[in-house]
Amino acid sequence: MPKPSEFAVHLLLKGGHREEVRFPTIQDFQKWYSSELMPKATSDDFITVPIKNLQGEYMVARPSSILAIRVEPVFSSSVDRF
Repeated sequence: MPKPSEFAVHLLLKGGHREEVRFPTIQDFQKWYSSELMPKATSDDFITVPIKNLQGEYMVARPSSILAIRVEPVFSSSVDRF
């Protein structure tokens, strides 16, 4: 079974906004989720959402405004599918 190159995490926010952030491993996502997001799930205080693929940029979000999360494995391939 092939190993994903990274994981795209899609955040559905209140108001219909959507954001995508990427994590290099599922363990990195699980660590952020369990240590940052879940303990403050009902909070209106901002938390940092890691954006590892964009140099010099960062994102903050209110945990209470995150309505849904979808985790998608991303496979890099030598075959162009477009």
